[in-house]
Amino acid sequence: MNPTKMYGPLPGGLHDDPRRSYTMASRYYTDPAIFEEEMDKIFACSWIFVGHESQVAEPGSYKTIEIADESIALVRGRDGELRCFYNVCQHRAHRILQGEGKLKLTMTCPYHAWAYDFEGKLRTARGSENVEGFDKGEFGLKQVRVETMLGLIFVNLDQNAPAFAEQYGGLEADILRWMPRAGQLEFSCARDFHLKANWKVVIDNFQECYHCEPAHPAFVDLVEMPTYRNKTFQFWSSQTSDQPHSKTSTAYEFEAGDVDFGYAGYFVWPNLTIWLMPGEPNLATLQMLPDGPEGCLEHLHWHALDGAMSEQATAAVDYMVDILQPEDIAICESVHMGLKSRGYDRGRFIVDRGRTHISEHAVHHFHMLVMQALEGGPLPVPQAAE
Repeated sequence: MNPTKMYGPLPGGLHDDPRRSYTMASRYYTDPAIFEEEMDKIFACSWIFVGHESQVAEPGSYKTIEIADESIALVRGRDGELRCFYNVCQHRAHRILQGEGKLKLTMTCPYHAWAYDFEGKLRTARGSENVEGFDKGEFGLKQVRVETMLGLIFVNLDQNAPAFAEQYGGLEADILRWMPRAGQLEFSCARDFHLKANWKVVIDNFQECYHCEPAHPAFVDLVEMPTYRNKTFQFWSSQTSDQPHSKTSTAYEFEAGDVDFGYAGYFVWPNLTIWLMPGEPNLATLQMLPDGPEGCLEHLHWHALDGAMSEQATAAVDYMVDILQPEDIAICESVHMGLKSRGYDRGRFIVDRGRTHISEHAVHHFHMLVMQALEGGPLPVPQAAE
């Protein structure tokens, strides 16, 4: 694609120039038919975050996940390799594993006890030795693509999708610029939230800090807002503040860590956000999982050195869970109600020339990706200040 080419008005009310663009029409957030389309055109063919390698570190450890109405299972093999399978027995389609845990010898289906090794090969099928022409090699579990970045695990149901590193080029290096020991961290703790809002409303909210000064006083006390900038790339975007406003803010107190900065956040298409908070080495993931067109599940995972929850890490998580999340959840639920109003269809992005801390060009970037997936429009062009 020629990055200088302009397309003008696009489906859904968008314009490829964020300065001229309206937001997506409200039906893209509320229509059940569009939600079903998203499962097929977005979630069944994108790289989806499913956890951290430290959660499935030992041979036989496993974790099941739901993606686009599919149950899949991550399993660590005896050879140390992490594999992902459709969690469905090849006999009569019963689900094999539930939740997470550690396997002893095999993955055994609870229905008829067909058993598979950690590499997905069928090992035993009761009575099959008496079935003419039965070939165990025909009935191995179907694999799903799995890749990792800095210990974070991503899977893709589409066997033909570009590799993660190709699609998200530059992301890993940018994270390491702010958090050099990001790849040494381990899973520490998790918190879950349920919102009465469409998943895209929640991504929209993450993608801009136009609302930060009116809605997040503690965050503004933590971060030096004039240094806050959003940058967009093809399938990801970043928002960073070069320096903290205060190390003893009303959000939490911290000592300077590996890099003394205010905040670094990332959006990773389609539904993952990554947070690097100031202080000691850390990495948080906040993932927005659709729960129908009217709801969203958020999973917050915190990662630290040795998986340890220090006093500072606890303070940072408490701030996110007790202050920042309730503020954002209230915003998103109110927006979702407004999107269903007869008095609203679409708004207008605030995008200034300097792409300052209040600019909403990263929200526009997300809307362009949604439209490209659903309607076949052009991919967004990375945005820089004029």
